[in-house]
Order: sequence, then structure tokens, then C-alpha cells
Amino acid sequence: MGSLISCLSDPCPSASPPPPPAKRRSSTSSRGRSGGGGGRDAAKAVAVDEEALAAAAALVLGQRGAGGVGAFERSASVRYAAKRQSQGPPLPRSCSTRPRSLADPELQPQQLLTKDLNTKDLETNIIVLVHGGGFGAWCWYKTISLLEDSGFKVNAIDLTGSGIHSYDTNKISSLSEYAEPLTSYLKGLGDAEKVILVGHDFGGACISYAMEMFPSKIAKAVFLCAAMLTNGHSALDMFQQQMDTNGTLQKAQEFVYSNGKDRPPTAIKIDKALLRDLLFNQSPSKDVSLASVSMRPIPFAPVLERLVLAAENYGSVRRFYVETTEDNAIPLALQQSMCGANPPEKVLRLKGADHAPFFSKPQALHKVLVEVAAMPPVQAS
Repeated sequence: MGSLISCLSDPCPSASPPPPPAKRRSSTSSRGRSGGGGGRDAAKAVAVDEEALAAAAALVLGQRGAGGVGAFERSASVRYAAKRQSQGPPLPRSCSTRPRSLADPELQPQQLLTKDLNTKDLETNIIVLVHGGGFGAWCWYKTISLLEDSGFKVNAIDLTGSGIHSYDTNKISSLSEYAEPLTSYLKGLGDAEKVILVGHDFGGACISYAMEMFPSKIAKAVFLCAAMLTNGHSALDMFQQQMDTNGTLQKAQEFVYSNGKDRPPTAIKIDKALLRDLLFNQSPSKDVSLASVSMRPIPFAPVLERLVLAAENYGSVRRFYVETTEDNAIPLALQQSMCGANPPEKVLRLKGADHAPFFSKPQALHKVLVEVAAMPPVQAS
């Protein structure tokens, strides 16, 4: 510990250790060797000692650099540069010293995307994220971070019995009850406030219900690989089409009968062994692990409910659909079929995205959401 403190308070030279200081001879020993010449010999001995110490100090200072200020130890890559070059090409310099290249831009991708975007100038900078069946607000963690870094105000909703909402999923009896946290949030907005709704999966049915209830408070609605239904249809109608084209969902779903097997199912669970194949076939393993411990059953009654959607309410809100090309839960063909039956203002596509683009393609999803948010309001004719 003593040597460590010494090095910290007085930097050690790099080339070679300083010579040990000359021993000071005591006046007593000088007198003993010189006999009776005492005073002169003692003074001479002291002078010799001082000259030796001065020479040692000069040597140490010379090794540390001019001006008496200790220089920092140079790295091995500098001290042995000539030797290293004779053995082969030089090693690359560290990121702190080499010139910046296009491969490591000064700004993050989302900053490059929005560097000229002032969210305060948009029709609205409030984005409300509505999760799909079995998910919760937790699934949007990447999207929330990217949007907030770009200047948006973001609210991710936990629907009834989802995420950290404590209600028993098996007791949910209607779509209005399931979507109540979303409708309560919209009801609490000021008269002049508007939001952009983003609905994923079964969350598409929930934002459709909210669009019918509060059309004046919704500037735009984004259906992210979601159930975009027409008047008089239910989410079950859509999922039935998926079963006809792909057996993965049918294999993965497990019905829950909390009221007994002689009564209709109360919820649907997804077999965890098939989660990756059905929902996360392009997503990182860590996100699949997060989902496997966070997903909750999907209430069955809201899936059965047929929506009532009027042109003057639901139909007055601008709609956008985001397709996911590698989706096994709602295949691309089914997404395109819904868009054909109920055309949105614009269809955007996330290439290489599975049914959870907030995991598999977060940057691309962020770009799409910013693009939709930046679209100017439609001028009244």
C-alpha cells in the first residue's frame, strides 16, 4: 500500500528507476575517520552529500521531462511503434483518437431522423400505445424510449387485466370493460387536446372502439399488424380467417374455462413452447424471455364482440396500417385482406418484422410512427 500511494502522489518514470539517493554521512562518523580535523571535514561531508542529492534530483527531473513537471507514461503502442511497424501493419487507433467515420455517426439513428423535427409544431405530439392480446404496456419499452428521445409525449396503456393491471382476466365480460383504461384516458383529455392512437394485434379492435367513442380527440389511428375491422364484425372473425390459412395459432392457443367446461371459454392462453414460432420468430432472445414471463391470458368475451362503427365517428378519423412481412400470427395476406375490405389512408410496411415489430424492428417502427405523426392535418374543403 505504501508503494501504491507513493506512485499515485509522485508518478513513476517509465524508462528506468532513479538511482538511490546517496547516504548522508553523520558528522560523528566523519569525525571518527578524520581524527582531529572535525569542523572542516564535517562541513565538507555535508557539501558532498548535498551535491549527490542535487545530482540525483537532476537525473530524475531530466527523465520526467523539461520544466520539472512529470510527464505521463506513454502507451506501449507509441513507445514501441517502430518495432511494431517492422513486424506488420500498425494496430488501429482507439475510437477516442481516430477520425470519426460514417460507421460511427455523431448522432444516434433516431436523432438523425428527427434532428429537423420540432414536435411542438405537429398537429399533436402525444402518442398513445395500445398493446395486443396477452401483452401489456411493457412490450413498448423500446418504442417509448425512441419516441421520447425524439420529443414526443408517450403514454402506454395497460388494458384491463393486462400487464400490471390487477383485474382477473377471466371476469372481463365486454370490449368496453377491457378497453376502459384507454377510454378513461381519452375522456380525461382537454377539449383541445388530440392524440395519435397506435393499436397492435387485438389492440386494433380497442382503438376502433375508442375512435367510435371519442373521434374528436384522435388525430390519427395507426393499426400495427392489428385487427382493423369493419362495422358488424368481431376479432374472432379475423382470427378464424387466420386459422384457415395457418395452423400455428390453432396449435398455440389454449382455452381457459374458469366457469366450467360446460360454459363458454373465459380466456385464451398461448402455449409458451410455441411463443417464438407464433409471435417472435424474428425477435431477440432477451425479448422473447421478457414476453414469456410477462404475457397474460387474453379475455375471450371481447374477442367475440361485434363492433358498431359509424362513418361519422370511426370513419372520420384518419387511419394508417403498418404491415409486418414475417408475421405468423396475422399473416401478411390477412393484413392485406383487411386493408382491401376497409382501406386506410396509407399502408406502410416493415420488412423483416414479425408479429412484435417493437422487438424485432424497433428503429424501423419508430421511423414509421414519426412519418405518420409528421403528416400535416387534412385541410377542410
